[in-house]
Amino acid sequence: MLAVAPDGRPVGTAGAYSFELTLPGEILAPAAGVSFVGVLPSHRRQGVLSAMMRHQLTELRARGEFLSVLLASEAPIYGRFGYGPATYTQRLTVPRHQAAFAVPRARGTAGAPATGPEAGSVELLRRAECGEILEEVYDRYRRAQPGALSRPHRWWALGAGQPPISPAPRYVAVHRDADGVADGYACYSVDSGTLKVDEIIATDDAVVTALARFVLGHDLVTEVVFKYFPPEHPLRLQLADFRAGQVSDDTDWLWVRLLDVSRALTARGWFTDGELVLDVDDPFLGDRGRYLLTVRDGKAGCVPTDRGPDLSLDVGDLGSVYLGGTAPSMLVRAGHIRAHHPGAAALADALFRADRTPHCLHWF
Repeated sequence: MLAVAPDGRPVGTAGAYSFELTLPGEILAPAAGVSFVGVLPSHRRQGVLSAMMRHQLTELRARGEFLSVLLASEAPIYGRFGYGPATYTQRLTVPRHQAAFAVPRARGTAGAPATGPEAGSVELLRRAECGEILEEVYDRYRRAQPGALSRPHRWWALGAGQPPISPAPRYVAVHRDADGVADGYACYSVDSGTLKVDEIIATDDAVVTALARFVLGHDLVTEVVFKYFPPEHPLRLQLADFRAGQVSDDTDWLWVRLLDVSRALTARGWFTDGELVLDVDDPFLGDRGRYLLTVRDGKAGCVPTDRGPDLSLDVGDLGSVYLGGTAPSMLVRAGHIRAHHPGAAALADALFRADRTPHCLHWF
């Protein structure tokens, strides 16, 4: 999409990819991935961006989309257009000399650790040797991980985007299970004594642990940096020295925007039964609605209602809680959401929780 000045010159752009977003309950939903947004410096502060965003959201809604997502270059920009931060990531740095793992305290009945990597192996490959393996492993992972986005085959084929999709020089540690099937990988580079992990991909925590052990066990490096690490991952607790895992760059990642509240809420999976009345304001698109959310046996119904609200919130706040990565009670405490009775926030927390903490690694 182009924004054009009166003299016909392009002054702004905005585009959108077609992705699948994994919702709680391992449900795949179409989502428009907004990208390539920019306005010429000569036309900033003149309403060009707002006009483009309104046009884009209106078009997405008209063609039947009910979710839009993006990565925000600056956090203050997209909240005013109805997007809310829904997944988070952080950088974890571990000095090599403090990378030893603790001996698990809990042990099984046979004396073996109750937790730990299953029988398997790690094979070291170069990026150019394993494109098909990476694509297959990532696709299995993203279908089970809330907040993950699809990586279309054409991206892998063209080498588009960030490593490991791109053919940039990388080492790849591929984990194989006892039957020799690839079930995880770590993509990383080594430069000037620092080993930087682009991503560790696996659906099994034991496989993630095995790959983390592998990269942390490298000689001749001074530190290992996990660039985009899930905030609630237990790796720091697995280290002999908890303080060895140094957290930085704790930040937002995927922002979510609901275009059709009823469709979005009935699309995801749910894990607690209950009812909640949501009064949702969408000032950017000029909408407001009150919805009765009813959850039974993992599925939701969502219909307009005249009942008094349990919560009043902006559509951006609903985007933040949608994947289960932001607790509604936290937004109540922050003054973003208004709870109309004492139990409303706790009920919303129980309803909106996810089966797994949402996380997104895809860059677009």
